[in-house]
Amino acid sequence: MLILNEKEIKQLYTMSDAMQDISSMLASKGEGTINNPHRTVLNFPEREASALYMPSADLVSELSAVKIVTIFPDNPSQGKSTTQGVMVVSNGTDGEHLALMNASYLTRLRTGALSGIATKFLAKENSKVLTVIGTGAMAFEQVLAVMEVRPIDKILLVNRTPEKAQKFGEKLASEGINVPFEVILDTTLAVREADIICCATRSDEPVFLGEDVQPGTHVNGVGSYMPHMREVDEYFVTRANKIVVDDLEGVKKEAGELIHAHNNKSWSFENVFSQLEDLTKTKKGRNNDDDITFFKSVGAAYFDLAVAKGVYKKAKEMGAGIEVDV
Repeated sequence: MLILNEKEIKQLYTMSDAMQDISSMLASKGEGTINNPHRTVLNFPEREASALYMPSADLVSELSAVKIVTIFPDNPSQGKSTTQGVMVVSNGTDGEHLALMNASYLTRLRTGALSGIATKFLAKENSKVLTVIGTGAMAFEQVLAVMEVRPIDKILLVNRTPEKAQKFGEKLASEGINVPFEVILDTTLAVREADIICCATRSDEPVFLGEDVQPGTHVNGVGSYMPHMREVDEYFVTRANKIVVDDLEGVKKEAGELIHAHNNKSWSFENVFSQLEDLTKTKKGRNNDDDITFFKSVGAAYFDLAVAKGVYKKAKEMGAGIEVDV
């Protein structure tokens, strides 16, 4: 079995790679060659934590993967990461377990890649200002993905703890993202100035007012993944001209903001414009520069499979990782 840690994966697999591999996976999903059972979630209420088990298989390439990811919000106080994950890749022809790899980075990368693909189709071509609400671990790859597809020249950072937003901006600069950033204390100002908004929080309450979103804005919502979580308010959901989701089945069960609006009968899941796989086929995203668009992502195992396959292929080609007997 090939073992790959996060450092090795980062050295051989990029955001561009992830976006390309996920685009291919979306096409395969549309062709019906992906087996993707719904994930199992184990909750630990006393810690507001959860563990997710996510299997998937590509019936053409005959590879399967299972990701196990844990989310424990109190971990930083113990010097540990909030999100930790591993991925097992197996051969679909003889069942051999081929690889065990760190999945924390891959989760962030594939989530960013999904937002990047959605942004490519839904954001204005001349989008310049990116507002990031929530500057935790998941947000960095959101910025990388948006930078892949739009000519951003200013980044506004919003976090409940401004010091964390400042450190996030400094990390962007240290990683070679040479775009001016500003820590904004007033969320309203940050939202009103944005062409693109990325929300990457675990909030139970909306993190901005829908009325502050300006015509032509595109919003990516990736932080909330359980029915009680809400990053955007009901008014924003009803305002959005087009709502695109990564996986409709998963969104109906886990996207709290959409579930809330649906249950209140102010909006219906029938109003979803498309899934991401359909959007990439039709190439029909934004109609005009005044559309307000929203991409909602809760994740699905086949997205993890897409990047795991890509990493495994590159690792074998480049001789990366360590082979061990298990």
